[in-house]
Amino acid sequence: MNRRRHSAASFLPFLLVTLALPLLGGCTSVPEGIQPVSGFEADRYLGTWHEIARLDHSFERGLEQVTARYDKRGDGGIAVLNRGFDPVKGVWKEAEGRAYFIGEPEIASLKVSFFGPFYGGYHVFALDPDYGWAMISGPSRDYLWILAREPRLPSPLLEDLVTRAREAGFDTDVLIFPPPSVAPRKPA
Repeated sequence: MNRRRHSAASFLPFLLVTLALPLLGGCTSVPEGIQPVSGFEADRYLGTWHEIARLDHSFERGLEQVTARYDKRGDGGIAVLNRGFDPVKGVWKEAEGRAYFIGEPEIASLKVSFFGPFYGGYHVFALDPDYGWAMISGPSRDYLWILAREPRLPSPLLEDLVTRAREAGFDTDVLIFPPPSVAPRKPA
């Protein structure tokens, strides 16, 4: 009897992981109708990007002057450093993560992790030919970022990108446009 309990107990973690994998995999999927950019050049995407607009989510709520920095990792992945200023607390917040291509590196579809083994989708679905701006979707249309190399985009271009996001099915009426990072505040 003890042997049977031991076998069942050792099987339980395997069963839980097996059942959870489809759920975790769904977190990296591309939303239906969203097509990640092909011909993507990761080396050109590396460096610092400024957040121009985003849909609200808890891990960036209230932050201003948000940037994302992407660098090569030794294991072939991409190091991610997200940084933003919390004006209420007067502090900078940072989150370090790692990203890996889901398929071929010429397709701008990655999985990103900031929390151990859990990954979320990061899908560049619109990209300036000169890599000056990008639009990114998460695993669903609840996640959208408009990023740029500069802290601001010209109004006509930003209006065009918002229109493109709306046409792609994102709720652009609730987009957040955080103050740009033109003059970084110093922590108190």
